[in-house]
Amino acid sequence: MTRPAEKPPIGLRWRASPWFVTLIVGAGVATDLLVYSIIIPVLPFRLEELGYTEVSSLVGWLLFAYSGGLVLSTIPIALFSERYAQRWWPLIVGLVVLLAAQILLMEAPNYAVMCVARIIQGVSSSVIWVVGLALLCDTTPEKNVGRQLGFAMMGTSLGLVVGPPVGGLLYDRLGYRSPFIFSAIWTMVDLIGRLLVIERKDAVKWGYDPALVTVNSSVEEASPAVIETTIAEVPELTTDKPESPTPSPAHSPAEHKPAPISLLAVVVKLLHSPRALMALILSVVFGAVWTAQETGLPLHLQAVWGLQSGKVGLVLLAGVVPTLVSSPLAGWYADVKGTEWVSLLTLIGSLPWWGLMIVQSSLALFIVTFALATFFTSAVVAPITAELAAVSRGIQGVGYAHVYGAFNLAYGIGTAVGPIMAGQIYSHVPRGWLAICCLGMGFMGICVPLSFAFTGDRPLLIRWRQGDKGEEEKE
Repeated sequence: MTRPAEKPPIGLRWRASPWFVTLIVGAGVATDLLVYSIIIPVLPFRLEELGYTEVSSLVGWLLFAYSGGLVLSTIPIALFSERYAQRWWPLIVGLVVLLAAQILLMEAPNYAVMCVARIIQGVSSSVIWVVGLALLCDTTPEKNVGRQLGFAMMGTSLGLVVGPPVGGLLYDRLGYRSPFIFSAIWTMVDLIGRLLVIERKDAVKWGYDPALVTVNSSVEEASPAVIETTIAEVPELTTDKPESPTPSPAHSPAEHKPAPISLLAVVVKLLHSPRALMALILSVVFGAVWTAQETGLPLHLQAVWGLQSGKVGLVLLAGVVPTLVSSPLAGWYADVKGTEWVSLLTLIGSLPWWGLMIVQSSLALFIVTFALATFFTSAVVAPITAELAAVSRGIQGVGYAHVYGAFNLAYGIGTAVGPIMAGQIYSHVPRGWLAICCLGMGFMGICVPLSFAFTGDRPLLIRWRQGDKGEEEKE
């Protein structure tokens, strides 16, 4: 229903637009990854200062604590968001909780309190990955979901680009609290952006559907007839309009609002979808290999080239910068060609660089191979999220929050296993970094045939068996 007696919110059109929502969700992802990664080059040295031994193992358990909070909170957050159709409030509350967790970690007097703070950070992280991605899919038309998710995933790279080098430099120059103060300020800026967002379900009450603007590319280029039929006027500017805006078949306001179903029913439906299972397997593998190398990398750089916290952060920066390109590129290509092609190409492309990271002859060579490994590995995320959005639209009763809750759960399992596994390997295997790289290469390699067989609406294995060259007509 429209609200003719009241004025619409200031800035309704841009605050509810797909691009603004993409910007805010991407900023939320960046905040999450910055808070997560800013202490990666700091923790090993901080624990050594506190007198702890077997530091790599302890760092692994701290990363595990984060993942544990993420895994435990994902299911209730996803069910709440989907059952009550709430996106805005959980995003605000999650960010406030994240801010509190940062303060707790900054003032933690011992290792146990640090673990508690990391658990709370994991809980707040699950909000942006579940609710934020669901909000983005609510606002974006189907044909552009991959592209918008790819742009939002740039937040992953941004957070990782800023976090480690800034954390290392601030720790070296200003002490232990300075990285946390920086991340708290960043979080407050993100909070302002989230407060400005207007959910699509609220925007349509004012006669404005942001998804329909995107369907027609731009209001300025559309004909008057198209504008009249696809974009309802703001109430105060109309003289004669229906009581509620007429939805377009392309993306109606009530679209994809499934009736509430039980958690067991959601799990059963997803388990019966090979596409969903493949996407979730990739999520586990990505989480495991990414956090495994994060656990061992600072200590490897210190042991081989004698780098301290600040320079470790700079190496991480050099390695992550290329991922600013890989996520939007992978998302765009998934929309154009299909998720099956992107997943396979990124998996294959990552393999040689995981192997070359074991070479210790040159720091410059290591940085180049690390950058290429992260370029291809991080590009896996955009097709995963686009694939899950497609799965959600194809299964009755399963909403976006459900599939992204499953994604977050799978990713959380991977990030829980990866650090513990890498920490133990690095501490107890003579050439621990070599073992970590071989493990990452093995996991990515196993996913290549699985992706070939199960990813996409028409997996490449089926096309190959049918003699299809993969050329499809676009309607």
